[in-house]
Parts: sequence; structure tokens; C-alpha cells
Amino acid sequence: MNSLSDSLQYFKGVGPKKIKLFKKLGILSIEDLFYYFPRRYEDRSNFVNISQIEIGKSYTIKGQVLATGGRRSWRRRGFSIVEVAVGDKSGRIFAVWFNQPYLKQYFKVGQDIILYGKVELYKDRLQISNPEFEILDNKDSDSLSTGRIVPIYSACEGLTQRFMRQLIKNALDKYISKTRDPLPYDIRKRHSLLNLAQSLINIHFPKDDGSKTEAYRRLSFEEFFLFQIPVVLRKLKKKEKRGIIHKAGGVIFSKLIKSLPFSLTAAQERVVDEIKTDMSREYPMQRLLQGEVGSGKTVVATLAAVIALDGGYQVAFMVPTEILAKQHFVNIKNQLAKISTTIETVLLTSDIKKKEKEGIYKKISSGQFQLIIGTHALIQESLTFKKLGLVIIDEQHKFGVAQRALLPKKGNNPDVLIMTATPIPRTLSMTIYGDLDISVIDELPKERLPIKTSSYGRDKMGEIYEFVRNIARQKRQVYFVCPVIEEFQEEDLKAAEIIFKEFKNETFKDFKVGLVHGQMPSDAADKVMQDFKNGDIDILVATSVLEVGIDIPNAICMVVLQAECFGLSQLHQLRGRIGRGQFESFFIVVSEPKTDEAKRRIKAIEELSNGFKIAEEDLKIRGPGEFFGKRQHGLTALKIANPLTQMRLLKNARDEVITLLRNDPNLSQRQNLQLLAKIKTVFPQFPRLDITA
Repeated sequence: MNSLSDSLQYFKGVGPKKIKLFKKLGILSIEDLFYYFPRRYEDRSNFVNISQIEIGKSYTIKGQVLATGGRRSWRRRGFSIVEVAVGDKSGRIFAVWFNQPYLKQYFKVGQDIILYGKVELYKDRLQISNPEFEILDNKDSDSLSTGRIVPIYSACEGLTQRFMRQLIKNALDKYISKTRDPLPYDIRKRHSLLNLAQSLINIHFPKDDGSKTEAYRRLSFEEFFLFQIPVVLRKLKKKEKRGIIHKAGGVIFSKLIKSLPFSLTAAQERVVDEIKTDMSREYPMQRLLQGEVGSGKTVVATLAAVIALDGGYQVAFMVPTEILAKQHFVNIKNQLAKISTTIETVLLTSDIKKKEKEGIYKKISSGQFQLIIGTHALIQESLTFKKLGLVIIDEQHKFGVAQRALLPKKGNNPDVLIMTATPIPRTLSMTIYGDLDISVIDELPKERLPIKTSSYGRDKMGEIYEFVRNIARQKRQVYFVCPVIEEFQEEDLKAAEIIFKEFKNETFKDFKVGLVHGQMPSDAADKVMQDFKNGDIDILVATSVLEVGIDIPNAICMVVLQAECFGLSQLHQLRGRIGRGQFESFFIVVSEPKTDEAKRRIKAIEELSNGFKIAEEDLKIRGPGEFFGKRQHGLTALKIANPLTQMRLLKNARDEVITLLRNDPNLSQRQNLQLLAKIKTVFPQFPRLDITA
């Protein structure tokens, strides 16, 4: 019997060669093919005449190949150009492709062709550079490719648009009756949603804009709905677990509050009260703490730790880098030493020698060490705790979901506090992190001065260097940040080293210059950072290793080179590394943005200072998948839904999930069986979803 799980390889027209191409697209089964949605559509029911097009706009043009040609660029050795002249009754336009010589064999004079791209004026002629194209022939008479709204797919070489359309059409004709709708009928009826079969047909081959819109709405709802099930289930199951009832406001807690050299902000006080309430309850705290860089999250986390320590419990504090772990260790240990002689704090990182580490492990398992601050070393299988009462995870986005889940499992339902300096718009975070209670520190300490942000082109480097010299002469310190892109890591690190040598020997030869990057041995990087903190280095050349956690009040200027290579939130994180002292601070971005997206990022970092507004703009620019990172949660897997533009739909889906799971947490009722089958393919661990995942 045919089913949607059938391998695509054995479907007519595919075979062993083409299935390799489909695997690159993540398509293995018929169902995968159905859910491989078009990335855009072209209305080919009425093409625009060439004579009517305007420069600077994108068009879909149908014409005939009038001439073809190819040449080598005289400017760049080995660089080829393929050129095709295309005409219709009203005029002609030229299409050019750069460095794709194999395309020349595709075009023949007299062919009917469709081009899509942005029209520009080049040497007094209309031209489209690197357009998408499709060659038409008699096989297109079935009207899948012309005379209608036509789907355009993300494909790879060897899979043409026409082939993709015909294959999906054939698969729909044969298998659409096998689809089983995972959304219960009453939910579909309440929200006026199409059934699954009609939605899949309409999303691939819409008859008009209305049918396309309805299919998009239905399939988006389904994605949101499925994603929310494990999130809501964890929230509901949390109250089934018996946690630790901590006694908030003990002796050490009170002493720590009194010993602080500053007053907590109103936002910090509010969040501390929320944490105290959580930790006093009988079920485990699961709280996400959002706050800008420098908003005082670490102080709040330390107060939470002391609540657990007051009751004789251990606390594990996990951070993503050794530099940050050591900074937290020194600062928190010094704070606690002033108020208690009984709390023993230890640092646990991967660079500690084996014998010393074994000794630390023994003292942790015996309970001698109560506060353990470290990196991934905290989740090693051989490490056990005697009485783990609180887990704190800083910069949670730097860890994978599975990694975050390991540490709480080392205790008996300990409280969990997750911190992030990446602000997320509140309405969105309440849905994404729906299994967590959310606290927000939405104000900076009063003593923090605003940071002056400026953007310059590379032609202004001379002026920037002179500005930096003036700062260094005043005995203040400066960061120069260089980008490191994963695929160009070696070249980028070499570039940073070249800049360092140039600064040291020429540009800033009268000052002390240092270098730190992520590939240095940790002890060498720590030495450089300590020298910088001690004032032994005036100007520090660094990579984005600075993005997390360094706190040096005397550093009042940061210059980010090639700022177009950084994400918007990343730039904001870097900016938070300065402005920590009593002096005015300066954040300078140097860039030559080429794309519209890069220009928007540079404009936003210059104009916006509020982290939540930065986050909203970053989400708009990048979209949710890129914003949250590949290893995070379901939003990265959304194929069609967009929480930024469909917030109401997302909220409706979440509300339906809450109602459904309260009434039928195991999805065992008859009307939910199709949903259960779907959920088991998406989340194989259902219904035993771990609350900490």
C-alpha cells in the first residue's frame, strides 16, 4: 500500500542518481516533497513587456533568445561572462551571468525563455545580472509553467524548476488521498482552516492569491501548533514534579544585600522577588532571565545562588567560556568572602590538570565545595553532586538544548535559572520559551553613561587612529575587534595578527598593544586579558571572543573593523563591553556594507541603543531561524510560518494546544489520534518530554 513515508527514490522520474540531489535538499520521502514549499511565486498569467519595465525594479520577463555569447573578463584573470540577448515584441534586454561558464551550453537562439531579476542600466542598455531563468519548450503546454501563478523552488544543479513542478504535481495526484490531517476537526472549524490535502495542493499550485493565502495560513497554523505541543507539555508537567522548597531571605542572603556597594535597580529588585517566590515553591523553578549586557544579571544570579547556599544546597553555575568562568569565579568568591567563611567556591574548566580535577570532583561529590563555577566541564558524566539545589546557565544560546538539559539531571529536580543577554521581544519570548517563567531586567544601573555610537567608512581610518591615540594618551584603553567567520577562520586570524603587528610596530608604536583571539591557548588568552585589565596594555586587538563577559571599566572605546561581517545582536553585545566605568564611552563601527541587509544592520546599531528594539530589528532582518541559531528550538525548523508577521496566529495555536493538553495530555482520545501519530514522527520522545530540554 502506498504511503507518504515511501522513499522518493522509487517514484517515477527520480531513481538512484536524482535521489542524491534530493538528499541535499533534505527530501527523502513523498511527505518531505509535499512539505518542500515554494520559496516564492511568479504571476505568469500576464507578463510585463520589456518596453514597460523600470530601472531598479525586479521583473519576470518572457521573451525569445536573440543571441548568445561568452567572454573572459579583462579585469580579472579566469573570470568568465555569459551573455544572452532576449527580446519580445516591444524591445530587448541583456542577461549576464558571471563566472558560470557552463551556462553557455543551455541557451540557443530561438528558444522561449523566462527571466527573473533586478533590471539595471549598463552602458546605455537594459541588463539583468545573474537572473533566475527558465527555458520553455513544448512540454510546458500542460500550463504548470506558464499562464498561471507559478511556484519557484529552491533547487540545486540537476533539478530544474520544470522538473520539480511536474514531480510534485504527479506526487500530489497519486498520494494526496493518503494524507491524514493532524489538526482535529473542531480546531480547524473554530479557526476556519482548510484541510491538509487542499492546503498542500493550493500551496504548490494556487489558482489565485486567495487560495495561496488560505493555504499559507493553514500550514503556518499547523507548524506553530506542532511546535507548541512539547513547549506547553513541559510547562504543564513541571507542576507534577516535586522540587526543593528553599527558605528565601536567610542570613547569608541578607548579609550579601547589605554588603553590595550599590543599590539594586527597581528591575533587579523585581526579578529577585520573582526568583525568591519561585524558589520557595514546592515545584522546581524554571526561569529565564533576560537582561542587556551590563544590566546586572550576575548580581541577581549570585543572590539566587545564596538562597540555595543558605539552605545547605550546592549551586552549579555554567558559562560558555573559560575567560567568563574565571571572571565570575574571582568576582563572586571575593563577594562571598566578605560575608561568609563557610562557603567554599571552586572553578572547574577543561584546562585543569587531570589529577587536580579528580580532587575537585571528590570534594564536589562529598559536598565540601558548595558553589561550583565552570564551563562545559560541569556536564561531564563522571561529575556528581551531593546536594545540587540550583543550576544557573549563563548565555544559554551558546549551549545546545541537549547540553542545557544535562546539568539539572545531576540533581533531584533542582531549580534552574537560565540567563541571556540577547533580548527577545516579550510577546515572542512568552511563546518561544512558553515552558519557562520569564523575568526581564529592562533598565541599566543609573551610573551607566550612554555610549556614543558612530559609523565610518574605511577611508576615515586616519581620523579614527588619531582619536584612539588621544584616548590612550589619557590612560584610557581601547579595543579593536576583527571579525572571524567560520569558513574563513584561518585567513581572518592571520589578518588579526597582521593588524596587531602593524599597530605595534607602526600605527600605535608609542603605546602598548596586545592581541587575543579564540584559537590561543586559554592560559595565554587569560594572561593577555589580565594584562589589559591591569592597565599593562593600552590597545587590545581582539576577535569576537570579547562578545561574552569581559568587564574592564577603564576600556572606554571599541572600534569594530569590517562591521558588516557581524550580526546586529552581536554588535550590540560587543558594545556592552564598554561604558562600564565613570567615563564617556565610544563605539565605532567601520564598514563598507554592500547588501541592503548589511546597510540595515549598520544603520540600526548607530540609531538604536535599547536591546529589545535591537532584537526586534534583528528578527526582522534575519528572521527567526537565524536569530535563534541552528541548535535551539522548533522555530529554527519552521518551513513556512513566520512568528514575526503571524503573532496572532501563533498565539491562537498556543491557546488551542493548552486547552487540548489539559483535557488529553497523552493525546489518547479518538479525535487526537492523527495528531498523536504526527507528533511521534516529529518528537519521538513524546509524551515523556524532559522538562529541562
